[in-house]
Amino acid sequence: MKAFYNDYEQLKEDIAACNKNFDLELIDRAYNLALDAHGNQRRISGIPYILHPTSVACILVELGMDTQSIVAALLHDVVEDTSYTVSDIEKIFGKEIANLVDGVTKLGKIPYSSQEEQQAENLRKMLIAMAEDIRVIIIKLADRLHNMRTIECMEPQKRRDKARENMEVYAPIAHRLGIRTIKEELEDLSLKYLDPVAYKEIENELELGKDDREHLLAIIKRRIEQKLSPIIPDLHLEGRVKSINGIYRKVFIKNRLMEEIYDIYAVRVIVNTVTDCYNILGIIHEAFRPIPNRFKDYISTPKPNMYQSLHTTVIGKEGIPFEVQIRTWEMHHMAEYGIAAHWKYKLGLKSKKDSLDESLAWIRNMLENQNENSDAGDIIRMIKSDLVPEEVFILTPRGDVINLPMGATVIDFAYAIHTEVGNHMIGAKVDKRIVPIDYKVKTGQIVEILTTKERSRGPSRDWLKIVKTSEARSKIRQWFKRERREENLAQGKIEIEREFDRLGIRLNEAQMKDFLMSIAKTHRCETIDKFYETIGYGGILLSRIMPRIKDEYNKLKQKNEPLAENFMAKKEAHIDKKPGVKGVIIDGIENCLVKFSKCCNPIPGDKIIGFITRGYGVSLHKRNCKNVPSDIKKSPEPNRWVHAYWANSAKEEFNCDIKIITLDKASIIAEITMQFSYMHVEIQSFNLNKAKDGKSQIYMSILVKNMEHLKSVISKISKINGVISVDRA
Repeated sequence: MKAFYNDYEQLKEDIAACNKNFDLELIDRAYNLALDAHGNQRRISGIPYILHPTSVACILVELGMDTQSIVAALLHDVVEDTSYTVSDIEKIFGKEIANLVDGVTKLGKIPYSSQEEQQAENLRKMLIAMAEDIRVIIIKLADRLHNMRTIECMEPQKRRDKARENMEVYAPIAHRLGIRTIKEELEDLSLKYLDPVAYKEIENELELGKDDREHLLAIIKRRIEQKLSPIIPDLHLEGRVKSINGIYRKVFIKNRLMEEIYDIYAVRVIVNTVTDCYNILGIIHEAFRPIPNRFKDYISTPKPNMYQSLHTTVIGKEGIPFEVQIRTWEMHHMAEYGIAAHWKYKLGLKSKKDSLDESLAWIRNMLENQNENSDAGDIIRMIKSDLVPEEVFILTPRGDVINLPMGATVIDFAYAIHTEVGNHMIGAKVDKRIVPIDYKVKTGQIVEILTTKERSRGPSRDWLKIVKTSEARSKIRQWFKRERREENLAQGKIEIEREFDRLGIRLNEAQMKDFLMSIAKTHRCETIDKFYETIGYGGILLSRIMPRIKDEYNKLKQKNEPLAENFMAKKEAHIDKKPGVKGVIIDGIENCLVKFSKCCNPIPGDKIIGFITRGYGVSLHKRNCKNVPSDIKKSPEPNRWVHAYWANSAKEEFNCDIKIITLDKASIIAEITMQFSYMHVEIQSFNLNKAKDGKSQIYMSILVKNMEHLKSVISKISKINGVISVDRA
């Protein structure tokens, strides 16, 4: 363990070896202040605490960071663990260093084991800190790395917790910033505590064959050098074995044998120019047999973290596959140090856009997207999903490259191009073939998005269950939030009612209003309607908050035990006195039979009127039904028409007839019935008539709860590709 701790003398030696202009006087001042501030403080291992910040500073020197970063590293625990404040640091070292120390201090307070809201808020702080000064997260990554190197003294559960947060957040961030050295070591050290058995198994396997591998790599390097040096004399060769975590992912997660991992061995060829890279590629393919579909050109299509290189997998004379990576020195520095290379070498990749700005765009996008989302759990999942290392690279028909996370769909691709393209998408072609909208795109495919000019058409709510990226999910929600307020309100009410019924949450009107209002405020909604709307457009997912709502209801029930029982008793008494049979109240008549007329099939939300029949109670009609006289007073039997109202407590489902006009498309019936299944809407009857003009008429009888529910159903069916119109029959 001692090898992982570096004292100030070692730090000064590392600085001297860099041949860079550091402000040594400023660094000395920072060290002396930290030494004095930490005093006799010690780590859990018993090591003097000051050795931790000096070790973190050494890691930053290795990464090539600047003086301000080194100073901030030496001071990064002073504000948190001693009496010094950020203001004190600013007075002594200036605002820039104070901001760096403050940023790292805030990141150090992320309690991942705490409640979801707190976790989300702290992750949000981390993103903001990164957006303001990327050096904050680089210092934090160095801090994390040193903590993991020296974590043996912690209790097992704490080690696992730290390892898990590294895997979920910090290692992916290191990947997105292109800092391979930190990313791979963090992953390997975290795996050691998350799956110690597998880690040890791979470590032993690598150790057993270490001599053989080194011998094999030496032979491969010699052969490559013999082929290349006569043509390109100024080149550098390196050999490496895949990281333990990299092997673990393929062996234990993807269920492959060690022999099936083609890139377990790799030789890196570093040259001066891009032209040399492509020339070497041709020579390598002549000298060794390339494995099909194992060539990747990251020079013409860089990764989002600015990584550039040519990758090809070939088979040597021994029959063992190995990977060859070909890059320039500039690309190599960027591959090893990522963002830090901007400080180390003061050079970026020569692209049209500023590479630093481009590499940080994902942080700004995440901030913009998550600000629109009030659900804490979703914020956490969004951030973590956007940090996944696996990516695919997709081409537009014009040849532009779009990068997306692994598992992304054509919908994600559409929204990555432009918000309006996604909002008006009606289909997609992959390599000129029509694909379903849930099709998962793969690297190298050419994707064309089919759109409609109809301004009223928009995304489907079901897309929220399909998309992979937070960007697409956020834009879909924003569309519903902006364009479908009434529909969102109705949908939210329906979802709340359904979930409350399922969980047996029953309150009287006043109590329900207070209960819903308290839930709304908890989720940053000023009114109950706003709460309904947010649920309707997917800003709050009921499945995630219902357990907490149920808990709150149980607490309320315990405070006032008779609450639900009294309500049910009142409800039953009310039905006896005024027949809320089928959710209907008849003016002046109690305990009568009620039936719904087949001519108009009224549902809650329709204005209704009753007709006293001979022998079967009251027949209910829509007020505008063709069988209802426009002027009751002038009708033959005006006294038999009575006022009728929908009871607020109506929970039944009602029969409703709809007419759907569609294009004569083979799959249209399946798509429509599947949509009804998704919405949990029961179909009572179904009739299809095909017309000669290439259109079909579908008459359906379905069960709905009320007019708002019907409107929501009609809206969703209307969005199906091939549906021309949906109307109530």
